[in-house]
Amino acid sequence: MNLNQVTVPSRDVPRAISFYQNLGLKLIVHTHDRYARFECLQGDSTFSIHYVEEMPAEGVWVYFEVENVAEKVKELSAKGIVFETEVQEQSWLWTEARLKDPDGNVLIIYKAGENRKNPPWRILDP
Repeated sequence: MNLNQVTVPSRDVPRAISFYQNLGLKLIVHTHDRYARFECLQGDSTFSIHYVEEMPAEGVWVYFEVENVAEKVKELSAKGIVFETEVQEQSWLWTEARLKDPDGNVLIIYKAGENRKNPPWRILDP
């Protein structure tokens, strides 16, 4: 099984499109203001936005992996994107910085490398 795409809710799809394009995603579908889809610049997955009248209480958390978190945060900050955290080395061996999209969905720009799927505490097959 392969992950095809993640879809996040938005109360204002055109505003979200602008935000995610600024983040670096490539818009590939936008036929009306209730839905849009993007290609991620690495890998084969896609990311989409769909219109909702009300946001879910908790929103959605989405992780975007990059090669160098500090450089990406610097690049995005220069474009006016505001981060909620500084770049942090986490106890689960990932480097990450967090921000929110215009609808309050949590985005994590991170680098996990080999630890994403193979941390030292991974459950081994019998």
